[in-house]
Amino acid sequence: MTNPMGNASRGRQPALPTPPSGWPIGSYPTYAEAQRSVDYLADNQFPVEGVTIVGVDLMQVERVLYRLTWGKVIGGGMVSGAWLGLFLGLLLSMFTTGGAIGPLVVGLVGGIIFGLISASIPYAATRGQRDFASTMQLVAGRYDVLCDPKTAEQARDMLARLAI
Repeated sequence: MTNPMGNASRGRQPALPTPPSGWPIGSYPTYAEAQRSVDYLADNQFPVEGVTIVGVDLMQVERVLYRLTWGKVIGGGMVSGAWLGLFLGLLLSMFTTGGAIGPLVVGLVGGIIFGLISASIPYAATRGQRDFASTMQLVAGRYDVLCDPKTAEQARDMLARLAI
């Protein structure tokens, strides 16, 4: 991996991931509630620099959106290709003389063909092993809020006043 700041870190070991530290001051079932508790502390002038939100019991969740068919794959490829082609045709029309319609049509047709090919080949390569579209998300079973030990008691007392 390259360093955009040059060789400033030459001779030093890269920082390795370290587990979070601190005392627990709250545990919440959702990230929104954990975030709300830290926001409450910040709004009440608590030094939140020593606060950490930790996702515990991590799960990878894949939510199935819909079944894929050849029609959906081809249609989606053509639509995304058309948008790309129109954009490229618009750019091309700015640098050519003789009207904008020609470059737009060429871009549109080329984009549709490109989208059709770039969507069909990967779908055909799966050979029916993955006939659905989905989204992937990393979620936690709970979210713990940790704090520096020297200010944890104060943070716990403040959060006790917050009714989540």
